[in-house]
Amino acid sequence: YLGAAAGAEFIADIFLCPLEACRIRSVSDPGYASSLPGVAARLIKEEGVVRGFYSGFGPILFKQIPYTMAKFAVQGRAAEYLYNSMGKKPADCGAVVNTGVALSSGVVAGVVSAIISHPADTLLSKVNKAGAGGDGSIPSRMMNIAKETGIGKLCTQGLGARCVMI
Repeated sequence: YLGAAAGAEFIADIFLCPLEACRIRSVSDPGYASSLPGVAARLIKEEGVVRGFYSGFGPILFKQIPYTMAKFAVQGRAAEYLYNSMGKKPADCGAVVNTGVALSSGVVAGVVSAIISHPADTLLSKVNKAGAGGDGSIPSRMMNIAKETGIGKLCTQGLGARCVMI
């Protein structure tokens, strides 16, 4: 399951990255363009397809793949734990109990996954801002941002709000 989750997430991220780049640019600079197509067109014009849309591809992979893998693994384990603590199997429970177990294990998995992927999410948000990390290659810019921000802040800045949003 974990390998399949990682592979599927990699493919999904190829399509997600341009949209995420446009979303982050829109949020960080509201006057950049008035619509998603407008943001995309301006990014391509000013930075090109690779730098404009895929400068955050590395961070998105480091964010999304562990998030997805952790979500699958933790939700499965949490559900098993809940059923074992009740001494029942899913087939022995009604729809209400099974829904409760699914929701509860999903919340636990979401929080754990958010904690695991948060540093990369913070880095992704920063690397897609105009001028962030200086000039140079994407890995170089990411290293500059990590040094400027600090590992502690990279791991904790906004984490509480992210966990609540789960």
